[in-house]
Amino acid sequence: MDTIFDALKKKGYKKIKLKISKTNHLVIKAKINGVSGSFILDTGASNSCVGFGDIEHFNLFAEESSTKAAGAGAVGMETQMSTNNTLQLGRWKTDDFSLVIFNMSHVNLALEQYKAKPVHGIIGADILMKGHGIIDYNGEYFYLKQ
Repeated sequence: MDTIFDALKKKGYKKIKLKISKTNHLVIKAKINGVSGSFILDTGASNSCVGFGDIEHFNLFAEESSTKAAGAGAVGMETQMSTNNTLQLGRWKTDDFSLVIFNMSHVNLALEQYKAKPVHGIIGADILMKGHGIIDYNGEYFYLKQ
């Protein structure tokens, strides 16, 4: 019998390892513009994002945005946008990646309170939809179609 990956590989999917953190968040490694970082995989986040403090780290060109961000525990947060970036998750890659940039300190403060490692950002539903994402919680992988 084929494994989940064998069946998905035939359909053009790439396998990406994830970890389940102490806080039960799905944590993945990603590269933005060739620079590695740690991210929460969040199906409830509409857009992928990074913190203001990581603009230089990921070589981002940030543009002003009138959009306000909202998330668990915070609303009306100022944002910036960065377009035309490269995102690589495992062997899956896209060259047309946009990011919302906002203050992620409340996210990392919450993680630190549970002695979990801080993250650079969030990979959201925008990428899961673009790559027809499938999450295997039991196997601790997720799959994106190239």
